[in-house]
Amino acid sequence: MDQLTFNLPAGAPLSLVALLINLAVGLGLSLLLRWHFERFGSTLSNRGDFAHVFPFIVLTTVLIITIVKSSLALSLGLVGALSIVRFRTPIKEPEELAYLFIAIAIGLGLGADQTVTTVVASLFIMSAVAVLYWARSGREKRNLYLSLDWPGRDGEERGLEDLNDVIARHVDVGDLRRVDSRGDTLEATYFIGMNKEGKISALLDDLHRSFPGIGVSFIDQNQMPSV
Repeated sequence: MDQLTFNLPAGAPLSLVALLINLAVGLGLSLLLRWHFERFGSTLSNRGDFAHVFPFIVLTTVLIITIVKSSLALSLGLVGALSIVRFRTPIKEPEELAYLFIAIAIGLGLGADQTVTTVVASLFIMSAVAVLYWARSGREKRNLYLSLDWPGRDGEERGLEDLNDVIARHVDVGDLRRVDSRGDTLEATYFIGMNKEGKISALLDDLHRSFPGIGVSFIDQNQMPSV
């Protein structure tokens, strides 16, 4: 009886020269992506530290895809190996996840020998993000948290309504989030939106003039400045 055999498709031959070219291109694109994230990113985390992983992701993905595409057995083994990998580091910002996807996509494209397409698409994506950033920065509203701590004065009957009136003169959107009252001390937290950065100084001066001794803190969710 003839022995039963299976003819598996042979893998594509590996080219060391093509691999080195793709790794070099990937290194250049990953460094450009790192600069792009540090320049145009708006996350609260340390963008410099996070961006250092982009070259590792791109180059590792290029190597994995280059090896996997040469052998069906290796591709099946990789699926089993990656199934036991668990990443515990949380991604807190959607923007960080988007840049990770771009880095992985660059590695996938270069590993599949789509060098020209990957370079053109990567440059187009990063250019589009930069243009959208510049277009948004000119008309973007600043969303701030405003924290107030006013000790008050003996015999002075001024409260939350007066604070609301002062704040309303300087902001486009004012949303009272929290109020604490302890004796004569009034603490309030607002979520405010304003178009021009110069309004912060005007609001601060008006608050100090209308409520002597008041404590004022501004917290910007994007840039985190404090006054």
